[in-house]
Amino acid sequence: MKNQIEGLIIDKFISEISQEKYRVNEKLPSENELAEFYRVARITTRKAYEKLEEMGYVYSKQGKGRYLKEKQQYIELQLTGDKSFSRKMRDIGRDLVTKNIFFEKIHYDKKIYGELRIDKEDEVYKIGRLRIIDKKPSAIHVSYLAKSVFKDIEEKGRNIESIFSYYELNGYSEFSSCKSILSISFPTSAEQEILSCPTLVPLLILETNCIDNKSKKVLEYTKIIYRGDTFKYIVR
Repeated sequence: MKNQIEGLIIDKFISEISQEKYRVNEKLPSENELAEFYRVARITTRKAYEKLEEMGYVYSKQGKGRYLKEKQQYIELQLTGDKSFSRKMRDIGRDLVTKNIFFEKIHYDKKIYGELRIDKEDEVYKIGRLRIIDKKPSAIHVSYLAKSVFKDIEEKGRNIESIFSYYELNGYSEFSSCKSILSISFPTSAEQEILSCPTLVPLLILETNCIDNKSKKVLEYTKIIYRGDTFKYIVR
């Protein structure tokens, strides 16, 4: 019952925001006022506000209450195409910093090896890069590359920030993708730490591959984790 009331408070508040009942930075009803209105314990309204805060709708001032947060300005992102993520951000004037956050050889994984179309005896390396846009951690790009395709991956992988630039250094300049899979999730504790995001920020997960148009080799299998409070997506 408590969870139902909590959900009702959250849904009603989001509906009132869409109807522009509150102005940005306007002080919102107190926990006590909401508790009295819904005839519930104060802990229920407090939890509702805490979730709304995690979802990015409100912010609090110590000892003063909670206020309506300014609406997030989303970055338009085309999920497919032959442009690198770095170039897409540059083209729209965003400040992008990329950090290589991990690089390691993986154990055999049937799905990943299948996506890369390689033999079980091949070696595969995983590269993780954090995308920081306008000083905000916004996406994690995890790329899987086979040593049979990239002979120097073991030596170069730890310093790769742009996969597309690495392709070009290896003689691959025209790419395409044969499939993309989209799913929605919420961040794990590790993802919360990397992306500096709360529990209730939704994540869009894109799994795709990259194929060299000339040789038809699969260059990469990729899993990209986008913060749902940062982007809006264009699919063509």
